[in-house]
Amino acid sequence: MNPSPVIEVCGLAKEFTIHAQGGLRIPVFSGLSLAVSAGECVALHGPSGCGKSTLLRALYANYQADSGRILIQHRGGLVDMVAAEPRVVLAVRRHTLGYVSQFLRVIPRIAALDVVAEPAVRNGIARDQARERAAALLARLRIPQRLWHLPPATFSGGEQQRVNIARGFILDYPALLLDEPTAALDVDNRDTVAQLIEEAKARGTALVGIFHDQALRERVSDRVFDLESARTIV
Repeated sequence: MNPSPVIEVCGLAKEFTIHAQGGLRIPVFSGLSLAVSAGECVALHGPSGCGKSTLLRALYANYQADSGRILIQHRGGLVDMVAAEPRVVLAVRRHTLGYVSQFLRVIPRIAALDVVAEPAVRNGIARDQARERAAALLARLRIPQRLWHLPPATFSGGEQQRVNIARGFILDYPALLLDEPTAALDVDNRDTVAQLIEEAKARGTALVGIFHDQALRERVSDRVFDLESARTIV
C-alpha cells in the first residue's frame, strides 16, 4: 500500500475580485487536484498568468481558496489549509510546511545570521545551535562571513535570495514550497540549491516548486504539473 500524500489538493478553485473595476471577477483555476508524496518534487509549469504562484500561495494559506481542500499531513493528522483556523495554519507553517518565496521580508536591522536562524529558534532549537546551522548554510551558499552580522536589507538581490534560501532550509520540513529559488543566482549557487533540494528529497520532504530554470527543473523534479492543462476555467 502506498503511503498517503504529504500534500493533497482536491477540487481547488480560486478567483480574484477587482473592486476598483466594479467587482470584476477574474478566475484563476477551478477543479484543480494534485497529490505530492514524501521524497517527491513536483514542478509547477505553464505560461505566465496560469496560476503557478497563486497555487503556491494558496498551499501556504497566504491566499484563501474559494472552494476545495488542501490537505497537509501534520503531526500525525491531516489539516485542511482552506478551512483551518489561523492558529492551526501558523502551527503547520512552523513545524511542517516551509516556504521559500522570491523576496526576503524581514525586520530591519536584524543580522543575516539571526534571520536564517529564527525559524529554528522558534521551533525550540537552542539559539547557539540554530546559529551554527545558519552559519553552515550561509557559508555553503557563499555569503561572505563579513556579511553575516549585517542586516540583509543592505545586501544585493542575489545575496538576499541566498539568505532567503538558507532560512527556508534551516529546518527539515516534511513539506516545502519553492517559488523560483534560483532566479537571481549564478551557476555555482544554482548547483548548491539543487543539492539542497536533492538532500531534502532524500530525507523524505515533499516539494512543490516553480522553476523557470529548465536545467534545474529537469534535475530536481520527479514530474511536471502543467497548470494550463489541469485548470478548468468557466
